[in-house]
Amino acid sequence: MAVREAQIDALANHLVQGLVDRGAVKPKADLKDLVACVVELMSENFETEAKIDEEADQMAEAEARRDTRLDVTRLRGLIRQRLAEKKNFTL
Repeated sequence: MAVREAQIDALANHLVQGLVDRGAVKPKADLKDLVACVVELMSENFETEAKIDEEADQMAEAEARRDTRLDVTRLRGLIRQRLAEKKNFTL
């Protein structure tokens, strides 16, 4: 499921505003700048996850063509975990 820019923006706004409202963060920059930073980080994260998913799909499908007895869904999950570990990425 792809996350749209509007959803990321809304989530980032909610996150930053919630942290400020609870006093967990005392902003030294304009809130808009903080939100923009969070949006950028979240977008990069979702993009990296999508790339890992795509690579895992391709690898699992290739293996499944070689051995039809394989559980493609389970294999995809295992490949996905390994790729994430290699990239030091938390799923």
